[in-house]
Amino acid sequence: MTGLEGSKPSGPMGESFVLYKALQLTVVPAMRAAWRPTIEGTQHIPESGPVILACNHLSVADHYFLALTTKRHIATMAKIEYFQRSGVKGRLIGATVRALDQVAVDRSGGRKSAMALGPSEQVLRDGRVFAIFPEGTRSPDGLLHRGKTGVARLALATGAPVVPIGMTGTEKVLPFGATVPRLAKVEVRVGEPLEFSRYEGMENNRVTLRAVTDQIMYAIGELSGQEYVDTYARRRPVKKDEKKDD
Repeated sequence: MTGLEGSKPSGPMGESFVLYKALQLTVVPAMRAAWRPTIEGTQHIPESGPVILACNHLSVADHYFLALTTKRHIATMAKIEYFQRSGVKGRLIGATVRALDQVAVDRSGGRKSAMALGPSEQVLRDGRVFAIFPEGTRSPDGLLHRGKTGVARLALATGAPVVPIGMTGTEKVLPFGATVPRLAKVEVRVGEPLEFSRYEGMENNRVTLRAVTDQIMYAIGELSGQEYVDTYARRRPVKKDEKKDD
């Protein structure tokens, strides 16, 4: 363990709250003015209490447009490499994700990836908003891929409702390898909350976890309009002329 996995988030007060609010007051208006995204269904996100935002994943830009759906502080998972980079730029990125109170996740899979569920669960037990991309990585082909069961485990362990979100167009804003965002039509559709209280205490039942995850992915697909494929998304190989950012 690096000391990042399993660490408890500090909560939406203090530095993380101040920085997040500062970004909401500056970056969010700029994004709305530049891209004029269509955002529907934000009334489905509760104004208080724990909630999981489950979204499809097309681009690094998804994180930024997700922030336009609610004024509440959103915690999400960030790959552990962001916390460990060296150099001035790397340390700045690490300081930023820490200040925003994000949860480090080791994407090598298995037990290391599962360790991120502990602090993610604590975010929800603190009555906050946690966002997750169930596919685990960006879709390499624009299709909606099979979801990983971590989202279901969090929902059943905490009782938090899951709000499905479907995005389109973000892959044109920041395509694979791009570092400069481009103007494109972006649509964000927020669905009605899904609640799974009937499965309380079954967060370790693999069949239940798969069924709940599939229900969440179906709801996301209805909102994004993507074709669903029952295979896990694989991280797209980075070309020599591309910048590795996922």
